[in-house]
Amino acid sequence: MRSFIIALLGIVLLSCNQSTSQTPNSSVHVTDTVTKINRTEAEWKALLTPTQYHILREKGTDRPFTGTFTYHKDKGVYTCAACGNELFTSDMKFDSECGWPSFDKEIAGGKIKTAVDKSHGMTRIEIMCAKCGSHLGHLFDDGPTLTGKRYCVNSTSLGFQKQ
Repeated sequence: MRSFIIALLGIVLLSCNQSTSQTPNSSVHVTDTVTKINRTEAEWKALLTPTQYHILREKGTDRPFTGTFTYHKDKGVYTCAACGNELFTSDMKFDSECGWPSFDKEIAGGKIKTAVDKSHGMTRIEIMCAKCGSHLGHLFDDGPTLTGKRYCVNSTSLGFQKQ
């Protein structure tokens, strides 16, 4: 009986570790809170529109006041446009009048990672999807809410799941 349980446990662990949607050059690995997706740039180009690829993978920026989600008011969850990782809820969104969707915090669980960005002659904090590494925007310490944070996000970097 003991060897049957051990064998069954082994099968379950192996099947949980497999991914059917990945190509041979892609990989998935699990961190303590987020399952990470690694794809080649060719795979990302095939999955994303040219605009999405430019913003999400080449760290581009939407033109201000032009994005789909800048004035968006529906209730629901904002996700990473590249991988579907849940990032923000509509309750975290506020109108910062900066031209991009803004949020005062992220969904708990390490959904977003940060890095120092010294591009364009300034120092900022870049925010990226912790699951796929895609560029989302930047984090500033000038938010008007209790958190004092403003996650300034490109609309192109976001998807939305209506509540």
